[in-house]
Amino acid sequence: MISDYVITDAVPEDLEKIVEIYNSTIPSRIVTADLEPVTAKSKQQWFDEHSADFRPLWVMKQQDRIIAWLSYQSFYGRPAYNATAEISIYLSEEYRSQGIGSILLEKAINESPRLKINTLVGFVFAHNQPSIALLTKYKFEEWGYLPKVAKLDGIERDLVILGRRV
Repeated sequence: MISDYVITDAVPEDLEKIVEIYNSTIPSRIVTADLEPVTAKSKQQWFDEHSADFRPLWVMKQQDRIIAWLSYQSFYGRPAYNATAEISIYLSEEYRSQGIGSILLEKAINESPRLKINTLVGFVFAHNQPSIALLTKYKFEEWGYLPKVAKLDGIERDLVILGRRV
């Protein structure tokens, strides 16, 4: 288990490292549907849509180095869904399988009432067993299954929607 970390709201200077961590997951074809690396410039609007009191973007730092991040995003983009948020967690490659996902997910669950969120959802490829295991460990349940909705390197992949009331 990792120690000596802090979790803070992301600031503009963090965007490059956030994108670097995100891009490190693309080649695995397990975590994201992006097929090519993205740029900080292309993610600027996404970054700007986050706010500390509505849809946070948190970075986890160890010795001032960003090692992971968690994002809340609005679900479906209409006001009636404001109490529901999609969460995404991304970890630096060298820090995976060390309990960081659990730390971030516990924080997301615990902070949800303050953010007026009563439902969290995650969209996960069905072949991403580590993420599915993490979410189910925290009482997320399968709420939807979309077969063959993504194509990664010629292979059709299924998407699982997992949800939890908080």
